[in-house]
Amino acid sequence: MARGHSALKRGAELVGGLLLAAMFGAFLLQVFTRYVLHRPLDWTLEVCLITYVWFVFWACAFLLREQDHVAFGLLYQSVRPPVRRLFALVGAATIAGLFLAALPATWDFIAFMARDRTWVLGLRFDLVFGIFLVFMLAVIARSLVRLGRLLGSRWREYL
Repeated sequence: MARGHSALKRGAELVGGLLLAAMFGAFLLQVFTRYVLHRPLDWTLEVCLITYVWFVFWACAFLLREQDHVAFGLLYQSVRPPVRRLFALVGAATIAGLFLAALPATWDFIAFMARDRTWVLGLRFDLVFGIFLVFMLAVIARSLVRLGRLLGSRWREYL
């Protein structure tokens, strides 16, 4: 199980790295063509924008741990573990519930966006913004796993 998890994590890191490399390569090409050749390329800006959107949601979905996200834990850290557990349970349930409630409308909107294409490369917008749906599913899954862990007997390990 640990080996499979490690392989998936490495794969997610590879995809994230490739997205960053593509964004940086397009950026460098844009700088070179604009300031050295004095002939800017239109498509490089679009590649930078799309890879940035994909990288942000990909990283948040698969690369960042719960502890890596920005949080305001002043109240959370000042209470005893059983109260922390309650806070974490309410938080995880709220996030899972809200994301689940928003899932159908998000799916609908992303499917609707298939009608339009990006201005330069002509990519369908549902493909561009489909990563947000992947992000939502990952957040739901992580929240449900956190709920399960917090409801288990070893809940203190997951605070």
